[in-house]
Amino acid sequence: MILNVSSSGGHRYVRLAESFRNEHGQPRQRLVATLDRLDESGSPLDALLNGLLRVKGSPAGSADVPQVRFESALALGDVWALDALWHELGLDRLGNDFRRARFTTDVEQAIRVMVFNRLCDPESKLGVLRWLYGVIIPGVEADQLTHQQLLRSMDALMHYQDAVDDTVAQLLRPLIDVDLSVVFYDLTTSRAEA
Repeated sequence: MILNVSSSGGHRYVRLAESFRNEHGQPRQRLVATLDRLDESGSPLDALLNGLLRVKGSPAGSADVPQVRFESALALGDVWALDALWHELGLDRLGNDFRRARFTTDVEQAIRVMVFNRLCDPESKLGVLRWLYGVIIPGVEADQLTHQQLLRSMDALMHYQDAVDDTVAQLLRPLIDVDLSVVFYDLTTSRAEA
């Protein structure tokens, strides 16, 4: 026996059919009964299903219907690649410049989060915190970072700019101290110092 669902006149019907082979041995189906409309609650079809459940030993309404919940997934790919590149280039050593100043905030971590946000989905400092709840950055707890810490980290970056520039130059110089035939300039950002 087979249950089929068919549509007719804008309604859906459940029909009971049986499979058989005709005289030439070809498989066929024949309609045994139209049970009822599928889109109508409280119909004889519901009574039939409840009766079948009782025969099976499951009372009506107690069938364990798995509840499926969908949650959004956290982004990992681009942030993971940036984190690997950050450590590969040695930029995590920037933390040494700030540790000597005895900051209570992990300034390197806050700067890393802001740099990754700027590369992935540029936002304001408050936007960085919202963005952080949708991604996973290795070693960063989203609920441990505050807006105030981001602002203080930017202050620390400006205050120790010379030390940071020296550290970044030492890290990147071996990568660019080669004979170059083509040089690309990024003119989208300009900085003026007094």
